Amino acid sequence: MVESLEQPNEWLNFKLNKQLLQAINESGYAHPTEIQRKCIPLILGGQQVIGIAQTGTGKTAAYLLPILMKVKFAQQDGPRVLILAPTKELVVQVAQNAQALSKWTDLRIVSLYGGIGPTGQINALKAGADLLVATPGRFLDLYLKNEIPAKNIKTLVIDEADRMMDMGFIHQLRKIFEVLPTKKQSLLFSATFPEKVEKLSEDFLEFPHKIEVTPQATPAKQVSQQYFSVPNLKTKINFLEYLLSKPDDFKRVIIFTRTKESANNVFKFIERKGMGPARVIHSNKGQNSRLNALKEFGEGKARVLVATDVSSRGIDITKVSHVINFEVPNRYEDYVHRIGRTGRASEKGKAITMVTEAEQFHIEKIQELIKGNIPLKQLPQQVKVEDTPFDEAQAMAKTLDNQKRRADPAFKGAFHEKKEIKKENKKRRK
Repeated sequence: MVESLEQPNEWLNFKLNKQLLQAINESGYAHPTEIQRKCIPLILGGQQVIGIAQTGTGKTAAYLLPILMKVKFAQQDGPRVLILAPTKELVVQVAQNAQALSKWTDLRIVSLYGGIGPTGQINALKAGADLLVATPGRFLDLYLKNEIPAKNIKTLVIDEADRMMDMGFIHQLRKIFEVLPTKKQSLLFSATFPEKVEKLSEDFLEFPHKIEVTPQATPAKQVSQQYFSVPNLKTKINFLEYLLSKPDDFKRVIIFTRTKESANNVFKFIERKGMGPARVIHSNKGQNSRLNALKEFGEGKARVLVATDVSSRGIDITKVSHVINFEVPNRYEDYVHRIGRTGRASEKGKAITMVTEAEQFHIEKIQELIKGNIPLKQLPQQVKVEDTPFDEAQAMAKTLDNQKRRADPAFKGAFHEKKEIKKENKKRRK
């Protein structure tokens, strides 16, 4: 049950205005999360902040609420806040959160992202904007066309900084830093804090307060994790069919793959078997297609969403019952972000990962990263285990050789050993 504003609650401790308190109440935020408790007072006090917390723990509201409190009402001298995010989907999600929390104010939030023509966004800017949520590329494009006055931007937020670094935005970010006022409050938020992000923080934050509410790359406690050893692709498909045949349990499911091709194939299989309705999102899908897929999944019109990692961080949808890792990510932080799509807003969630012999190396590295054990479960007897085709077996053997070679440079590989045996046998025959 959501607390009414008349009841004593922790939100009152932040001395937010009544417009924000009303929006908080209507959004169903009964209590502030740990990242919100620690970051909101610092940001309200004008401090530079690095916030590191698991996905689904309320990082977005942790910076939006104090920012909205500080800007308070609309002004006609250009945007005062810039929030940068790596993907179109995440820009849309952050903007939607900002609009919900500023519902009872006259603040104007404008989203800027690529994939569509700039005319509508330029018109929105001309109508007036107090807070911009943008991808770095589209912000620079419109700034260089003199469509964005940047002189009054006094607050900069870099959201999902770890993904921003991996997607190669560093040069665009440096250009943006050059055009923004020197005196500004800078905030950086991320689920992990790898070396690249640490270097970025040193470049644009002076004496920041680092708030790390959980160890880096720690999955949320409310997410139950398990993995299954699955010999090959056909058996993965059989296992997926077994899982999705339980609609009362698997009510709202996100399936992650490593590649766009795999995402399309899994989506087509689900549709063919009538286990949806399903939608698929990846970088080859048009902007409207991706946003519509997210909207339908969020509204419950689609039961299954198939996605690649590039789209995973724009998915902020509650009541996701399961995340299924159809393929193990080889960028290990992505595992944390994937499973963070379930168990959001203090709800329970389950994460199931399918692991071939070639992927076992990656699941072990993931366990090292999260500093925890992911329980190994046996495949249910009802799941038919298929024979591994020759080509797939060869590909896995080569992958295993490469993994062993990286671990031990002196290792020559099974293929090398077979070659030497053939040579030896040939000599003997002579």
